[in-house]
Amino acid sequence: MSLIVKKFGGSSVANAERIFNVAKIIIDDYKKGNDVITVVSAQGDTTDDLIAKAHEINAENPSKREMDMLLTAGEQISVALLSMAIEKLGAPVVSLLGWQAGFETDTNHTIARIKKINTERLQNEINKKKIVIVAGFQGINKYDDLTTLGRGGSDTSAVAIAASMKADKCQIYTDVDGVYSADPRKVTGAQKMKEITYDEMLELAALGAQVLNNRSVEMAKKYNVELEVLSSLEKKSGTIVKEKVKMEKTLIRGAAKDENVACISVVGLKDSPGVAFKLFNKLAQHKVNVDMILQSVGRDLTKDISFTVPLDQANEALEAVKSLSDTFEYKDLIKNDSIAKVSIVGAGMESHPGVASKMFEALYDAGINIKMISTSEIKISVLIDQKEADRAVQVVHDKFF
Repeated sequence: MSLIVKKFGGSSVANAERIFNVAKIIIDDYKKGNDVITVVSAQGDTTDDLIAKAHEINAENPSKREMDMLLTAGEQISVALLSMAIEKLGAPVVSLLGWQAGFETDTNHTIARIKKINTERLQNEINKKKIVIVAGFQGINKYDDLTTLGRGGSDTSAVAIAASMKADKCQIYTDVDGVYSADPRKVTGAQKMKEITYDEMLELAALGAQVLNNRSVEMAKKYNVELEVLSSLEKKSGTIVKEKVKMEKTLIRGAAKDENVACISVVGLKDSPGVAFKLFNKLAQHKVNVDMILQSVGRDLTKDISFTVPLDQANEALEAVKSLSDTFEYKDLIKNDSIAKVSIVGAGMESHPGVASKMFEALYDAGINIKMISTSEIKISVLIDQKEADRAVQVVHDKFF
């Protein structure tokens, strides 16, 4: 007998037909004698619809606490409906909200981090031989306020439960049947992988591949939780995410794009020691996540610094920089949110010269201009115009696959 943690995304429970489909998948494993804990996201576009409703009331600055209060409703609907379906099919079940399942988080509303999971309630329900359905993406802080974990937080919820309960499996069900070299819905010739390392998956997730949340992969690596990504709509094997995989001939494992990005440029900064520290220290204080950074060569006693941030943190980043106006001077502050980041990932690229030039050649042949470049041992990212993003991923993928 095994303990299996499953997670189903919003598209998997989008309507009654799909909810019953998910219920049958869960019951199949339960009837084999396994204990099953299932984490569920909000249905379909429910979260986006709730955000839109909030902006109808307060378009500029809705309270983050109240946003969490609102957004947790999406998962509450999903767990109740899925539990009703399982009950109707004759299996014992109980639905739990994040706080009922023991999720304790920090106090950062809308981007909370899990501090610990009190597993007592989960274990008690398992001991009663019940299927447990848990609302993903949410928890409670020390003030007894509801919190949410940010986009893709249900993946993180599932991995956290698997780690805390020492589960035998953690299965992430999506509307695709595994991890591909690119989004198979948008890139012709995308290839499915049987397995991929945590590090490669972490880079792909962080760079825009939407199949797994990057924080969930980070947690899986830390606690050695083996993940399986598979389809909730088709019965076929998926992709295993783990520490080590069999070496393959493919040097590049995947290509991804991220349109949820903005570039902030601080122009005409004084070229003196400590300016970069003051700038990025202030951004850190505002909890702004900075990715790519480009500093120009100093000339005429000034320099320019450009950096990318998540699109939903762009205005916060601007305000953070503006708050430094008494600390240092700059000539201009520019936000560009019509950009995209396109990346390639592969653990083997660091020992193979020419990977970057091959990627740049593909973009050059397609007439796509590069605005910024960032590299690491296993990835290369470029910043381009957003309107070119889909075409860029296709030509880069064609070049390597």
